Amino acid sequence: MSMDRDSGDETGVETTRKTFGILEALKDEEGLTIAELTRRTELTKSTVYRHLSTLTDMGYVIERDGAYYIGLRLLEIGEQTRNREAGYKAAKRKVFELGQETDERALFLVEEESEGVYLHRYGSLSDTMIGKRRPLHSLASGKVVLAEWDEDEVDRFVEEKGLERHTSHTITDADALTDELDRIRERGYAVNDEEYMDGLCGVAVPVYTPDDDLLGALGLFGPTSRFRDEYVHDDLVNRLWDKAGEIKVTLAYG
Repeated sequence: MSMDRDSGDETGVETTRKTFGILEALKDEEGLTIAELTRRTELTKSTVYRHLSTLTDMGYVIERDGAYYIGLRLLEIGEQTRNREAGYKAAKRKVFELGQETDERALFLVEEESEGVYLHRYGSLSDTMIGKRRPLHSLASGKVVLAEWDEDEVDRFVEEKGLERHTSHTITDADALTDELDRIRERGYAVNDEEYMDGLCGVAVPVYTPDDDLLGALGLFGPTSRFRDEYVHDDLVNRLWDKAGEIKVTLAYG
């Protein structure tokens, strides 16, 4: 069934939904023609053209040889969001330092709408991962966030989001998740043992503001063959704690 109920008098909600549907389609695969966008969005050709005309006029979409792409104007908005909190800027520096010092992939993740969002990353394809959303329960950094929540909040997360299986190691049982979060609270850090992707492990710690509010999670990840034993639980955890503490001090004293 087509989602387009095209008329000359679209409501504001319908107009907004269609505009963002087009942007979402271009996000998934840029360089689409009007005909391709029409098929992907299930909107009429005239509706797609009308919305594209507005988006290109405003600089959010650009047209090249009949194909449409996300414009750099959205990057400006994204950067403003990414730098909204002073701590986010401080975290960006520490992610870079961690990557340089350990030669591992580093990240800073925040929670939004019960999902983990990569705000900063260091390592291969880091720029392409910024803004990507990931399930909290299958990442070390995501479990750090969940460990800050009370029992009711965790129960609501499980009920609304579920515990989707990504690998044979993913925690998919609510009681097992409760036990895992208790361990994280006790030791102050979380590990991901191939829970989101086979062959990939990670470790993360919480990052707090001077008022002891959770700012996000700082983490490192790499191949299972290397992320083992003392290297993870001593060396990398201590480095992460140091950097998280430096972020908190930076926010406290500027």
